[in-house]
Amino acid sequence: MSLQNVTLHVPPKDKLSGRLDVLMMVSGFLLALFVGMHMVFVGSVIISPKLMNALAWFFEELYLVQIGGPVILLVMVGHFILGARKMPFRQKEYVAFRAHSKMMHHTDTTLWLVQVATAIIILVMASIHIYTMLDTLPITAAKSAARIQHGNWMPFYIVLLAAAAIHIVIGLYRIGVKFAVVTRENRPKARKFMVYLLVAAAVISFLTHIRLSLLTI
Repeated sequence: MSLQNVTLHVPPKDKLSGRLDVLMMVSGFLLALFVGMHMVFVGSVIISPKLMNALAWFFEELYLVQIGGPVILLVMVGHFILGARKMPFRQKEYVAFRAHSKMMHHTDTTLWLVQVATAIIILVMASIHIYTMLDTLPITAAKSAARIQHGNWMPFYIVLLAAAAIHIVIGLYRIGVKFAVVTRENRPKARKFMVYLLVAAAVISFLTHIRLSLLTI
């Protein structure tokens, strides 16, 4: 039989699953891009509170905050739903999954479990953050400082930022593995790069919170 006459048949379910995986990766990448931009925006207070206020005014004048906030929340929920298809929510599933991971000594599987845990944290805490932000417009450096200094929000944001940074870095790593950008040969270097990204995010977040905590309001 000629190979030219052979056609591969992919079941519709597999096609759908593949498309949903691509949609999950695309939405995840867009959310990661947004978080990076958001971190830079809030981090502008390190340079000057006036710069942060000016950027906030610009975004709100274009309704990027009023419209973008709900849109980001919807994308985040959709991304979580797409990822939830493969999450081991039941105790038996988790135990079996964890046992398999330990038996195989597969670090990437453990990273995926960490991503599952951080996804749940982000969904809950980011929803609260977006609601609070939209409910207290306009955004100003003084309001952000007041939350840190008098609103007891510091622990909340530390947990949220840590979960988001870990989730995003692991997600980008897994996308790299998926598209063979991260290979067995360069995997150690890729993991080091993950650590560097986490450190960079931690430094920016730390300096931002220190600046807000010392800001005169």
